[in-house]
Amino acid sequence: MKSTKARCLLLACGNTLRGDDGIGPWLCAWAEERFSGDSRVEAIGRQQWTPELALDIAEAETVVFIDCSAASAPGSVSVQEVRPAAATQALGTHHVGAPELLNLARELYSSLPRAALLVTVGAGSMDLGEEFSHAVKAAIPEACRLLEKAVLDCLDAASSC
Repeated sequence: MKSTKARCLLLACGNTLRGDDGIGPWLCAWAEERFSGDSRVEAIGRQQWTPELALDIAEAETVVFIDCSAASAPGSVSVQEVRPAAATQALGTHHVGAPELLNLARELYSSLPRAALLVTVGAGSMDLGEEFSHAVKAAIPEACRLLEKAVLDCLDAASSC
């Protein structure tokens, strides 16, 4: 493992060529710029989360997952705590969610972050294209505000140890 842990790891996923699905990587890039120069924050954006990210999670003090949600109302923004999924015999690699990644970090590396949050933005359209729907465009200021608060809260949680 790394000798120094990231205080706050940002893990975003989404396909930037599928409309609102690209909001995760967009928010990750925004946060990376917002917290540039702060060595306590590390940002990783991917098209999808894969089991290999479990090591990064195990090495982090806190983690903020960022994704779009097809199950939420278009443009709605939420922040919720994430807990590890129950241990399973098999793991599908097509889509690994935040709870499964936390569980992998625990099972493979015997380590979990002190706090784990999930920031989601409800998708209005995942059609081919690089443009966000009107609902997601309108939600960007709120999503940025809540993501910034989540990162600051995680940094506080990491430093209060």
